[in-house]
Amino acid sequence: MLRSDAQENRDRVLEAARELFAEHGLGVTMRDVARRAEVGPATLYRRFPTKRSLIDAAFADELHACEQIVDDGCTDPDPWRGFCAVIERLNVLNSRNQGFVDAFMSASPEVAVFADHRAGLLRKLAELGARAQAAGGLRADYEIDDLLLVLMAGRGLAAAPADKREAAARRFAALAIAALSASETNAPLPRGARLAPHLVGRASRAVTR
Repeated sequence: MLRSDAQENRDRVLEAARELFAEHGLGVTMRDVARRAEVGPATLYRRFPTKRSLIDAAFADELHACEQIVDDGCTDPDPWRGFCAVIERLNVLNSRNQGFVDAFMSASPEVAVFADHRAGLLRKLAELGARAQAAGGLRADYEIDDLLLVLMAGRGLAAAPADKREAAARRFAALAIAALSASETNAPLPRGARLAPHLVGRASRAVTR
């Protein structure tokens, strides 16, 4: 157990890291974090020897929330409703934290802790998508890369004023859901970009076949 002053410093560093990553993404430096937390670099590196260890700790809550959103959607007895809820809730979550989106969508070794989580979540979402298609809610030519496109496009929500982002995220999610809904008027989609293998490598093969 850390001494009270050491625990206070750790908490300040994590709070500063979360704020900076949310505001500016992963380009934030360790020195930036130390400055925001008002601690010396030695104190920062004592608690978090690498930026990777700081990223892992800073996004633990968001990662848990992301997994819970996917699990809730997958257990909904109506797969199309569950799929729609996942899109909306993930976009709202991502609109609050640019850094989390960057980390979750990045293939960088610096955020390697996300790779296994991504692979597992993509498998669950691929299964949910297949069930939503079978139920007739999701367009027949949908593929998992389309969901990744929605999440990547949602990164642009960070440009909106902070007090407008959640409303913008819900609106964007509704537009995405409308585009993915099965309809007799759906025009065929262009060939997919195959994004999932880039993000999760070999672990995605079972997901993207």
